[in-house]
Amino acid sequence: SAVALGLIRELGPVMTAIMIIARAGSSMTAEIGILRISEQIDALYTMRIDPLGYLISPRIAAAIISFPLLTALFDTIGILGGYFTGVMLLGVNSGVYLDQIQAGVDTKDVMGGFLKALIFAVMVSTICSFQGYFTHMRADVHGAKSVSLSTTAAVVLSCVVVLVGDYVITSFLI
Repeated sequence: SAVALGLIRELGPVMTAIMIIARAGSSMTAEIGILRISEQIDALYTMRIDPLGYLISPRIAAAIISFPLLTALFDTIGILGGYFTGVMLLGVNSGVYLDQIQAGVDTKDVMGGFLKALIFAVMVSTICSFQGYFTHMRADVHGAKSVSLSTTAAVVLSCVVVLVGDYVITSFLI
């Protein structure tokens, strides 16, 4: 039950967020940054299309949907991995393993994990989108180098915010 509780409360939401930051967050920042430095966002303004509503809002909505789903997948695979390790390798009775998970994990724990995933989704997608959106405002460099620096800044800042946010949210949930 400790494996399931640790996965559902802490490891699932945090590790899922960090994996999404590395894969999708960096891509999101780079794509929006390239749109900005190639003046395609300015073209959207010219066509009277709101770039925030057209480029950033769908990404935030997609993150709100995908983070909890991927967290649930991560939790499920982790619990199954614990099941196979305990039952197949260590010889634990499968009924005992499942009963311990059911006894040790409450609905509050599951909802807390999904709440974290939702909060991380909003934080990560907002940070990555706006780092890309404001790439052109970097005073030190311009062009492709600014996209590279914005992407690095988005990944680092998102990871730090997820870890600090996890600490704060866990403090309130306990």
